[in-house]
Amino acid sequence: MAKKQSFGDKVLAQKRDAKKMAKVVIAEKKPNGSYSYRHKMVHLDNLQSELAAAKNQ
Repeated sequence: MAKKQSFGDKVLAQKRDAKKMAKVVIAEKKPNGSYSYRHKMVHLDNLQSELAAAKNQ
C-alpha cells in the first residue's frame, strides 16, 4: 500500500489560495430583442476590475 501523504500548513494554504476564482456572467441584448450570455472565470483579485469593465460595455 502507498503511504498516505501528509501536508503542512504552508502547502494547504497555497492550495486553498490557488482556487479562489469567480464566475462572471454577462448579459448582452441582441438587436432582435433576445439576450445572450457570456461566462468568464476570473481570479478573485481581478474581480472588481472585470465587473467595472463589463459595466462600461
